[in-house]
Amino acid sequence: MKTGKKELSHSKVVFTLALLFFSFSACVGQEGNFSGLREQMVKTQLEARGIEDEQVLKAFRKVERHKFVLPRYISMAYQDSPLPIDEGQTISQPYIVAYMTEALNLEQDDKVLEIGTGSGYQAAILAEIVDSVYTIEIFENLGNKAKSLFDELGYTNIYTKIGDGYKGWPEHAPFDAIIVTCAPTDVPEPLKNQLAEGGRMVIPVGGDAVQQLVLLIKNRDKLKQKSILPVRFVPMLDTDGKKR
Repeated sequence: MKTGKKELSHSKVVFTLALLFFSFSACVGQEGNFSGLREQMVKTQLEARGIEDEQVLKAFRKVERHKFVLPRYISMAYQDSPLPIDEGQTISQPYIVAYMTEALNLEQDDKVLEIGTGSGYQAAILAEIVDSVYTIEIFENLGNKAKSLFDELGYTNIYTKIGDGYKGWPEHAPFDAIIVTCAPTDVPEPLKNQLAEGGRMVIPVGGDAVQQLVLLIKNRDKLKQKSILPVRFVPMLDTDGKKR
């Protein structure tokens, strides 16, 4: 018995629709799994370790960290550990990102400067909390990749720049908060000058062996500074690749 062309065509359509259905189901299932992993991350890595700011926790539940890591590390995206990205840099562990964000005591109308865009994850977390985020990356490849991802994810309140973060972004200063995700040996003077009255800065400071996360608060043009946590970050570099 011969199979007619119409029957073959119908079979192809049914097969194609079945493939599309199973592909869609797999995607939905995977995204659901990521959502569950984000919730687990918030509960076991953040809340269990003392992160209390509801806006910070809400941002971590929403921002899809797996989209900010390299494809080969997607299965590790929601573990509490830093992961390598391009240019020898890293995406910080979720707890450190949350700790630094909470330390800034952010309000919705704050204008925030980030030094070291990296993967873009920290900027995305900030953008869920405040009206405007200005982020600077010294590596052009990383900065352009992060900008493309911000555009893809629909962030219209993140402003990017390729440049030397040590110098800050004076055209848009002063900033209500500054967050630095690479470690200079001392707090850069330009960043101090670009902090608004009442502004807060959180920055890792130190050499390769010993670093401290430092919180600075500006009050009447004076900076109150205290160390809040021992950390390990990649060094701050200048445009020649030398450590700051």
